[in-house]
Amino acid sequence: MIDQIISYNRNFVAERGYERFLTSKYPDKKLAVLSCMDTRLTELLPAALGLRNGDAKIIKNAGGLVISAFDSAMRSLIVAVYELGVEEIMVVAHSNCGACHMSFGHFRHEMLRRGVSETTLATIGQCGVDLHHWLEGFKDTPDSVRKTVATIKGHPLMPVGIVVRGFIIDSETGALEEIL
Repeated sequence: MIDQIISYNRNFVAERGYERFLTSKYPDKKLAVLSCMDTRLTELLPAALGLRNGDAKIIKNAGGLVISAFDSAMRSLIVAVYELGVEEIMVVAHSNCGACHMSFGHFRHEMLRRGVSETTLATIGQCGVDLHHWLEGFKDTPDSVRKTVATIKGHPLMPVGIVVRGFIIDSETGALEEIL
């Protein structure tokens, strides 16, 4: 598959397919969107929000979460605010998310089955990483959105005045529901 993508890319560049996507690194709408990496949202999310290339910084991870104050999603949001001029942040979870009801127990079983040793798991725990927390999903999507919004708003490095709001998008229709 990767070789096919590389071949496609060579043609894309040779035919100057990139020209319609040219923009700057600064989001035109001064907006960042934190959302899930779910494949259903790849085109649906920007289309449903009316976003075009260059309008917003879109940050995606499993579940659209900030799981700790200093994880990569939070780092990206801080950079977006201070370096790229973002003034508003949307947290957009979605219906029927795979991260809902995710469990470390499942991942642990799969890791062991695919060759990760008990010793490796124990060593990671001894290094201070709580794999139960790190790989655990959530049970309640609206509550998860509220927690992520609160973490962003309450972050000690987030400046006053940044608007942070939370939503759930229907992964079929694109309809947004604001979570208060």
